[in-house]
Amino acid sequence: MFNNIILTILLSLHFSACTSNTTQSNASVVEEPTKSEQTAKVTPITNTAEIPTTNTVADPEPAPEKQAAAEPVVKPPVKKKSVAPKEIKNTIKEEPQLKESEPSAASEALSVEVQTPIIKVEPEVEKVAEKTPEVDPAPPARAKPDHKNWNSLLAKYVNSKGDVNYAGFKADKNKLQAYLTELTNNPPETSWSRNEKMAFWINAYNAYTIKLIVDNYPTKSITSLKGGKPWDVKWIKIGTETYSLNNIENDILRPQYKDARIHFAVNCAAESCPPLLNKAWTANQLNSYFEQQAKAFINNPAYNKITANKVQVSKIFDWYKEDFDNLIVYLNKYSNTSIKANAKVEFLEYDWALNKQ
Repeated sequence: MFNNIILTILLSLHFSACTSNTTQSNASVVEEPTKSEQTAKVTPITNTAEIPTTNTVADPEPAPEKQAAAEPVVKPPVKKKSVAPKEIKNTIKEEPQLKESEPSAASEALSVEVQTPIIKVEPEVEKVAEKTPEVDPAPPARAKPDHKNWNSLLAKYVNSKGDVNYAGFKADKNKLQAYLTELTNNPPETSWSRNEKMAFWINAYNAYTIKLIVDNYPTKSITSLKGGKPWDVKWIKIGTETYSLNNIENDILRPQYKDARIHFAVNCAAESCPPLLNKAWTANQLNSYFEQQAKAFINNPAYNKITANKVQVSKIFDWYKEDFDNLIVYLNKYSNTSIKANAKVEFLEYDWALNKQ
């Protein structure tokens, strides 16, 4: 009986070994139930004393076979692990390529850094180029008023004595305003000559004085306008500045050009004021008009009474005495009568009545 059991076990082992050769890893799974079944069959048949002997003999034999059978199972992972070195080798081979490419990347970065300032500068150059036309070109020179319109108005409405037809000016005030607009839009520039600037400001003073009277005509005197101080009011627009009559005479003409003959050129619309010239002042005729007006005014008995020993002269010579310095010396330059150095000097009352025709 016992021999039959051993034979059965040997046959089953032989069968399982054959099966393991065909089914690889599945053989180990098949053996374990087979052994357990056999053990289960042996257990009820054999005595408890016999089990150790059976187990001692049976266990060592399948253990090597299990290990041998397990070896094929372990080998596949080894083959898979063998792929890792190839990947590492590939990685190692690729590292030099990366290192070689790094300098080129760095050089590209350097080239970008070098080019960056150029890119930044170019827009700045373009911006400067765009702004250049706004700054560099000099503004077009303003036209110089030729004073022809003013000259025609004076010839028409002022007589040789300097009396003014204010009613005629009022009827022709559009033409007068056109001339004033010409002065406003074409103020003196530094490039103008001294005579051109002086002629401009003398004509401006006289034309705006006429404008002041015309806007308030009829009136008996200029002193009845603007609270009795019409010369202090700023209302004359020349270029971007606004002036008063006093600004033109006392802040521009007198201090800048220092010529006392200016007092015989500007007219304050009063009877005692030096007569208004019935011509426009021009740069070419400036000096000749100065001499003409100075001589005419000083020798006119309506304004000045002159003898060798005594002179009675306009209040203008008193108001602006600093401009004339030594009055006797100055009068002798234009007076038809030679005045003694020790002659007595008196100043006449000023008549502010309107100098109308």
